[in-house]
Amino acid sequence: MTAINMLEAKTHLSRLVDAIEQGTQKEIIIARNGRPVARLVPVRKGVPARRIGVAKGKFRAPEDIDAGNDLVAEIFGVAAQ
Repeated sequence: MTAINMLEAKTHLSRLVDAIEQGTQKEIIIARNGRPVARLVPVRKGVPARRIGVAKGKFRAPEDIDAGNDLVAEIFGVAAQ
């Protein structure tokens, strides 16, 4: 952990972000008047969300999949097509 003052952080922000991004620093504390006020840390890489279509080709729809459309339309109060 490195601690720096506000003026130095403003002057060398790009360098500080590079150090975090490259992993040479895990955390940088920014201080104002000698008191820690902020922390510069890397953004956590999240787990990517599941994508639509992930099951494509994994199953087959039955031939009569549309057989109940009239009933579904009636339940929801929509005119059947």
